[in-house]
Amino acid sequence: MYTIMIKRIVLLLSAFLPVMPLFAQQALWGAPEMVSPEIHPDQSVTFRLMAPDAREVKLSGDWMPSAGWVPGSEVLTKDEKGVWSHTTAPLGSDLYSYWFTVDGVRCTDPANVYLIRDVASVFNVFITGGGKGDLYKVSAVPHGTVTRRWYPSPGNQMNRRMTIYTPPGYESSKKKFPVLYLLHGMGGDEEAWIALGRTAQILDNLIAAGKARPMIVVMTNGNVAQEAAPGESSLGMAKPTMQLPHTMDGKFEETFPDVIRFIESNYRVIPKKEGRAIAGLSMGGYHSLHISRYYPNTFDYVGLFSAAIIPNEKATSKVYADLDKTLEAQMKNGVKLYWIAIGKTDFLYKNNVEFREKLDKMGMKYTYFETEGGHTWTNWRVYLTEFAQQIFK
Repeated sequence: MYTIMIKRIVLLLSAFLPVMPLFAQQALWGAPEMVSPEIHPDQSVTFRLMAPDAREVKLSGDWMPSAGWVPGSEVLTKDEKGVWSHTTAPLGSDLYSYWFTVDGVRCTDPANVYLIRDVASVFNVFITGGGKGDLYKVSAVPHGTVTRRWYPSPGNQMNRRMTIYTPPGYESSKKKFPVLYLLHGMGGDEEAWIALGRTAQILDNLIAAGKARPMIVVMTNGNVAQEAAPGESSLGMAKPTMQLPHTMDGKFEETFPDVIRFIESNYRVIPKKEGRAIAGLSMGGYHSLHISRYYPNTFDYVGLFSAAIIPNEKATSKVYADLDKTLEAQMKNGVKLYWIAIGKTDFLYKNNVEFREKLDKMGMKYTYFETEGGHTWTNWRVYLTEFAQQIFK
């Protein structure tokens, strides 16, 4: 009897399984497939959300003029079927992020599976092509490899994780490659540059076009209180936060040699000054400034992207002592490229002007790159694209 019952169950499931995907889709959505975002030939974009019972739906996106730190918003229009929609003016080529607010509650777009986390917020994303956005797409070119590696950090008394990009052909080559150490901003981690910054796509596309030299890119976690990104360590699914112990207090700079030692012991690299570059955004620019001057004969290329050049009165680390003296030592040792970039409306603009005035007074040469906009990933992706083309030449 038991065998007969099992056979009947198997037959019943066999008959039911072919219609399960269709049934599941109907049960989940209960409506025709929604297209959102829809990118039109003129690069205008239509967003849609099915919310028949909502009283108000707003769209916020990083292409909109911001009010302080927060982008503006547009109110969507509701049709007779309960679908809210809005079509933008034509947008320039870029990677954009956005979200909805439904009756005061923020939410993502259920029709768009492409999401990126930035600190503790999650956004939908899309790319418009025909310009710099093409650099952020996965193109039909040779691809590098992205790995997450755990490494010993004696200075922090723990094992920590980093993200490493190796260029196309690294595995089959016997060559040695230069290394770019690429640092994130406050609240970020070793996932930030690879996800929000599109590092792998940018390098793949630049290398394929012959615009950048094949290089290894090392993306560390600049929060020394963490083993790894939230959800990727023994701390479990901790909520991401901007404020962590040892933030910009010198501990990261002091222990950065742990990172270099691991890379140069485990990868085929050029272990010399001319084979090393360091760059970072915001807090990562602050770290890059201080690491490069505290170890003044280590890097030939330094990139400060919207650098957070803000004095920290609570920081007593030896790393921050004798700023002028160590900058002079760095200048005398020689730097092939000292590259400073910032947006005209960045809240750190004045700090960067003052730092450039200091360098001018010292006679230290640097390259300055100024853009429109503020403290945004829209700018930082551009800065990485420009910087990568100028190093290791």
